[in-house]
Amino acid sequence: MRNNRRFATLVAGLAVAVVALAGGLAVGGPPSPPPLAPLPELKPQRPEEVELGKLLFFDNRTSGDADIRCSQCHDPRKGWADGLALSDGYPGTKYFRNTKTILNVAYSDLLYWDGRMDGGKGDLDSQVRDALTESYWHAMDGRIMLQRWKQVPDYVQRFKAVYNAEPDFELTLKTVSAFMRSLVSKNVPFDTYLKGDQHAISEQAKQGLALFQGKAGCIQCHNGAYLSDQKPHALGVPENPYVFLTPKRHTSYRAVLRNLGVPNRMKWLEDVGHFAVSKDRQDIGKFITPTLREVSRTAPYMHNGMLTTLDDVVEFYNKGGGSHPNKDLLIRPLGLSPSEKAALVAFLKTLSGDEVIPPDLDRLMDQKKLPAYATYDWLKVEN
Repeated sequence: MRNNRRFATLVAGLAVAVVALAGGLAVGGPPSPPPLAPLPELKPQRPEEVELGKLLFFDNRTSGDADIRCSQCHDPRKGWADGLALSDGYPGTKYFRNTKTILNVAYSDLLYWDGRMDGGKGDLDSQVRDALTESYWHAMDGRIMLQRWKQVPDYVQRFKAVYNAEPDFELTLKTVSAFMRSLVSKNVPFDTYLKGDQHAISEQAKQGLALFQGKAGCIQCHNGAYLSDQKPHALGVPENPYVFLTPKRHTSYRAVLRNLGVPNRMKWLEDVGHFAVSKDRQDIGKFITPTLREVSRTAPYMHNGMLTTLDDVVEFYNKGGGSHPNKDLLIRPLGLSPSEKAALVAFLKTLSGDEVIPPDLDRLMDQKKLPAYATYDWLKVEN
């Protein structure tokens, strides 16, 4: 009887150990990453609020000198990014990081490569404010903006219809945020596969998925429905020399370090990344994991655009990343064969869905540049 009890106790203990290992909770082991999943449905936006936000998103009068629009760095024809290694900025400036897509921003916890702003799950209005008022992006004064909108009869009517109010800077942030939240991937092959359609992706892509979750270990950081753990990691990506060789980019970088209170801001010869937010030296060189959704449309890659193609990205990881004192321990040589690397790229391409492009894009993008004050018949939209 005593032996039977010991045997039962041993079996129970083994069962607990198996469950713990399956959940990644064994002593000394990291927790298992969240499983891959389709994007959950969002609460529908009010169509009239989204439409007003869209018009403002494509209106160059959102910038201080009425010269640039949000859509110049977040172009729907380029995956709602800009296709540049390092983004442009307000006239007279240049920026020092790659432009991230705003597709699926509603699912994000943090924004910007350094994670200094709440994402779409939080206060997206504040991010829009930051983009509109920063001197190296739109350099706009909210008081000037609302006066511009009051000069546009169509905008006055729309603000009244949507908010029962006159044009207002805070309401501008709200309506642009609503438009951005509406930009969600549709008909993504991988999501369709996860929902049970075995023919939604190719056999090569399925092999790539197995590598993604296994040998290549991508899922350790690119997980969940958003395909990102939304945490900072250092990969050892080489510095983009143009950040420090181009005076306008260099100036923007130093200005951001100053604004974020980074110590010794004039001495850094690397992009310090999340350190600018945390002030923890272990975060030097770390950047927030980007989503892989729509990744095939948003080249070049990494925080500084130093990797041109998906093949380059896979090869970078295959070699074990680059060199950095804070490099994540998860980054190691993978030993992928040429066929395995091709399969991984094939899988990454299944993460892009239908192109999310406004039906009236030609009218929005190709119209002549609008002066700060003028007549605005072009804004009238036929319903």
